[in-house]
Amino acid sequence: MDFNSAALFVKVVQYGSFSETARRINTPVATVSRRIAELEKDLGIRLLERSTRHLRMTQAGTTFYEYAARGFETFETGLSILENQQQELTGTLRLSLPPAFLPWQELLQEFQVRYCKVKLEIFITERKINLIEDGIDVALRVGKPKDNQTITRKLGEYRHQLVASPDFLEKYGEPSQPEQLLTMPCASWNTRTDARKWSLGDESIQIAPSLQVNDYLHLLKLVLAGACVTELPPFLIKEHLASGRLKTLLEDYSLPTQQLNLLYPSCKQLSRLVSTYIDFCTEWVNCLFQ
Repeated sequence: MDFNSAALFVKVVQYGSFSETARRINTPVATVSRRIAELEKDLGIRLLERSTRHLRMTQAGTTFYEYAARGFETFETGLSILENQQQELTGTLRLSLPPAFLPWQELLQEFQVRYCKVKLEIFITERKINLIEDGIDVALRVGKPKDNQTITRKLGEYRHQLVASPDFLEKYGEPSQPEQLLTMPCASWNTRTDARKWSLGDESIQIAPSLQVNDYLHLLKLVLAGACVTELPPFLIKEHLASGRLKTLLEDYSLPTQQLNLLYPSCKQLSRLVSTYIDFCTEWVNCLFQ
């Protein structure tokens, strides 16, 4: 039995005629009549008694209609509920973020204001993760991705900046050349090595940091206290530059660009929740570093 033909039979009964049904579903009358005839042949029973002016259900047709109409009503209700759920985004979104990426706190707050029925589970880590094994829907990462098993959506680029406090510069002087950094206390992001290179423009300076830590908020606290020169992402220092608590150094010697990417598992079709989040991030991040 053809499911669509059964649904068409229900409509014919409800609309009262082949012609009215054909008009409402924008299908030729002959097609409607043929499909009902094929349904009767498949079932081996006559469902409708036809005349030039009237249409009447047989006893078998009445029985079939009662159950078919009830089933299709339930089916259409289910479709309606599903459509409403799709329009009103719901579910749990499992995300991974790097430490101290403060702008994403604001982004996630705005996302949940817009999609108030979405639940977020957030895993903060700098380490490489396996999205499938760790159950992560989307990961935010800085730097060029090296995993070919994931899909990457590039959001943009930004540069870290070398900064120091006015008190620090009064004590050590403001450098005009990268080499002068070698005589100053420096702190850097932890690379698990004994030394660290700062690529400044066309020059590469091998520093010996007095402290390395995988926490930009720790570095921010140190530089605000006047303890060192360090490099920090622009979103962490913006307000401190504006207030005069920090000053950028060697502006003619730019640090390398940093890529900001979303990573998600390779699959043919993303859920609506995941694709909505990715699109939201793409739109939002355009003004992140302005």
